[in-house]
Amino acid sequence: MSETAHEPTTHFGYRDVPVAEKQRLVGQVFTSVARNYDLMNDLMSFGVHRLWKRFFVATSGVRAGDRVLDLAGGTGDIAALLLPVVGAQGQVVLGDINAAMLRVGRDRLLDRGLLQGLAFQQMNAEALPFADASFDAVTIAFGLRNVTDKDAALREMQRVLKPGGRALVLEFSRVTQDWLRPLYDLHSFRVLPRLGRLFAHDADSYQYLAESIRKHPDQATLKAMMENAGLESVSVHNLSAGIVAIHRGYKL
Repeated sequence: MSETAHEPTTHFGYRDVPVAEKQRLVGQVFTSVARNYDLMNDLMSFGVHRLWKRFFVATSGVRAGDRVLDLAGGTGDIAALLLPVVGAQGQVVLGDINAAMLRVGRDRLLDRGLLQGLAFQQMNAEALPFADASFDAVTIAFGLRNVTDKDAALREMQRVLKPGGRALVLEFSRVTQDWLRPLYDLHSFRVLPRLGRLFAHDADSYQYLAESIRKHPDQATLKAMMENAGLESVSVHNLSAGIVAIHRGYKL
């Protein structure tokens, strides 16, 4: 039997692909949607993602003077909200594995004049290029589900936190209301790809993004994963009937 028959696989949406291939495939998706990323989020959430992000930062516990790592920082939405919170004495490091996404985020924030206390760096969440105990908080919004080895990323988030620091995950999760699930599925799998084709000329990427949400661990599973990564006092806060959830854990 060939060696490839034993090659480990992981999910890319609903497809099983070699582990080594997922990062490249996800990279292709986000390179494709980078310029339309805000449009993508508006189509996926009817624009409510902007409110979710504001609530995420408002309840983050981040304070003036903190140093925060924003992983999968995308087009800079979370970083822009964090900057006035950390203030002149703090710092936000915006990290993303995808160069196209990072360029979009950098250009957008610089165009808004957001320079002080902001740094950009391309990085893989599974192997962060920082020393232990480097940050007061680590945030990741709508990015964890695209990481190949989520357990490794969570361990890295815990490692780079200072004692008393917090890891904060905002991510699509499992809808808690039975009546809402059929409507949510209809929007995700029927409407969203068509909107992607119409507005972004890219139905396949939007189909993947809908599938990736369903493959992401639900609230209880992600809570257990964070605890296994060494985070403590992990809590879950559902938003919009569990369409998204905020997971918070501490390094004690």
